[in-house]
Amino acid sequence: MAGHSHSANIRHRKGRVDEARGKLFSKLAREIISAAREGGGDPEANLRLRYAIDRARKSSMPKDNIERAIKRGSGDGGGAALEELIYEGYASGGVAVLVESLTDNRNRTAPELRKAFEKKGGNMAESGAVAWMFERKSIFILEKEKCSLDEEALMELVLELGAEDFLVQGDSIEITGEPTDFHQIVRGLEERKIEASEAKMAWIPKQSVPVQDKDQARKILQLIEGIEELDDVTEVSANYDIPEEILAELDAEE
Repeated sequence: MAGHSHSANIRHRKGRVDEARGKLFSKLAREIISAAREGGGDPEANLRLRYAIDRARKSSMPKDNIERAIKRGSGDGGGAALEELIYEGYASGGVAVLVESLTDNRNRTAPELRKAFEKKGGNMAESGAVAWMFERKSIFILEKEKCSLDEEALMELVLELGAEDFLVQGDSIEITGEPTDFHQIVRGLEERKIEASEAKMAWIPKQSVPVQDKDQARKILQLIEGIEELDDVTEVSANYDIPEEILAELDAEE
């Protein structure tokens, strides 16, 4: 598992915390709200919002739920005011953890997070303790079989569009760029009829912490999964680097 790869960083966890349909819809709604808060409620002008809506539709989220989330993010939906907050902490072995949340009650969110950290041997940290270890990036995940260009031509295209990194992993391709280049990269891909299966902003670790012990790896992954299960949490980033063979052994234990 490469620490610099966002898709590799989450692939083994994907789907585990979203098994409950209601919890999945709650997470998707928060993603839509966050995108609408950032760039407005028009998905044609706000491509991050459009991808969040597409993801919700693919997960069979009801249309009314999607529309309510857009309105709430745009400030038209009423309800309690929402805050986007970032919390910081450490997992076992000094692994840095950055937690993005969208909450209407920070007095509820912080204690829940602290409990989740401590339950698996981690601890919350002061603001600024680990944030400097990450940088905000645009992330695009493409499925190779759905790309109309070969890898070399695709890499040339996205680099011209402003992408910084191009990483092939199995059947997928991960493209990384600056947040300011998000819309330009999306538009450029769409002009070539290339659709990203995922397109979003994410905090990417600048450097990774190698994790060679299976028990430690298990504890780290359990801590992160516990945090992801919290309703107020929208995204979790961490700077661990767990070898594929250890991940395979842990997956076999499931």
